[in-house]
Amino acid sequence: MVRKATRNVVKYTLTHKSHKRTPRRRPRPTRTIVTRSQCTCTVDTTSGSFFHSLPTEVFDMILDKLSMLEISVLSMVSKAITRYILDYISTLAWKNKTIIQSFHHSTCLENRSTIEHYRDLGLLFKRCTLLQPTKDRLKFIFSKFSQIPCFLMEQCLAPDCMGFSSYGVFLQTLIAGWDELECHRVFNFLSDLTNLLQKIEAVIMGKPGVRWDQKLQLRLFCRKVLLDPWPSQPECQFWLTQLLKPWPMVSQAHLLFILYGPLMPEGEGGWQDLVERGLPHCALWDLARAILLLFGKLEAKYQTTNSLLAILEELIVIPQPWHVENVARLLVLCGSSLCYTVLASKAINGRILEISRLIVYIILVCEKDGYHMTWAVKMVQQICKVFSTAPERFCFIQQLENMFSEVTREFFELSVIVNHLDDRETFQTLCFLMDASARFHTKFLHMFLK
Repeated sequence: MVRKATRNVVKYTLTHKSHKRTPRRRPRPTRTIVTRSQCTCTVDTTSGSFFHSLPTEVFDMILDKLSMLEISVLSMVSKAITRYILDYISTLAWKNKTIIQSFHHSTCLENRSTIEHYRDLGLLFKRCTLLQPTKDRLKFIFSKFSQIPCFLMEQCLAPDCMGFSSYGVFLQTLIAGWDELECHRVFNFLSDLTNLLQKIEAVIMGKPGVRWDQKLQLRLFCRKVLLDPWPSQPECQFWLTQLLKPWPMVSQAHLLFILYGPLMPEGEGGWQDLVERGLPHCALWDLARAILLLFGKLEAKYQTTNSLLAILEELIVIPQPWHVENVARLLVLCGSSLCYTVLASKAINGRILEISRLIVYIILVCEKDGYHMTWAVKMVQQICKVFSTAPERFCFIQQLENMFSEVTREFFELSVIVNHLDDRETFQTLCFLMDASARFHTKFLHMFLK
């Protein structure tokens, strides 16, 4: 019965098709658009794709022929290729060939080549670890740089070593664009990896001038790895704040001096020079730049006016109270706003004698370093407004004039004493002071009479 029923159905179907024939239309070909991501997925999932069909040794040979910039671009093609490239750059052979470089060069061209090499290396690690959590990325990346002497403090003492500079360019390229939370994690990770906070504590708790080799290594590491590579102020301010924040104000001032204070030509700190004589503006510019970085905008969330005054008060007594000319030159380099903040605070607290002496030296610095005397006159006018009554303002001006006479007499007596030693510097300073006094009073009277 089954066979009979099947035959009838077939017969009926044939009879039906022969009775009514309709022309069959050939289907039109349809155009489909395949996106790049669909192509990538196809390459990754099909066993017949180009990269999957290559032997591992051949793929390694291809990667060996590519530059680091080209490999970094290739790593973003797919997850499968990213994993393969991570395995490729994890080999000891690749590390020895690519990461361990010579950092002691004799020409600027070789130095630039090394810096560019580590900039490309930072981009490679940035891209090929893009999908990993921050903690895992940092562990993977910095495990490749462990035990390289030129990247470690107190391991390479060559004066022309490019290790820290290369490390800094790599780090800056790696974390450029990361948010603040991730940068906090990076700082904490590096601190643990290098024992940074323990090394900072060891040098800032010591006496000034002691352990200078360790202080110089700390200065080079923090400046070249964490601070100087950043082209913009906010990022550099962030890293400097992270370095200073764990410590009290006294230690912050000490650390700031270690990182940015003047250096002697031999590479040692200019501790005693700050105490004994006036230094040129180039010796104090780095320190002024660091203060501006921290306090240039006092509304910044990390710093306040009180912290500025506290750090400056501690800074200008390291290792002993500075020569007044150096204090004045630092304030001039810091600019009008910060200079006024410091002087006004002293005026409010009744330290008239101190600010009068400081202003005289500020006027001397303006004459020596070629600043417009109008700037000093306007600063004195602003300080006068701090005093609420006319007698207080008169007392301040009178004290300032008396200080001019006192400082002039001091330089004259000193020039007489050291004249037999052929010391012309003191006499020249006396001449500068007399010229500065004449120029200041001329500008002051001119602005008063206008």
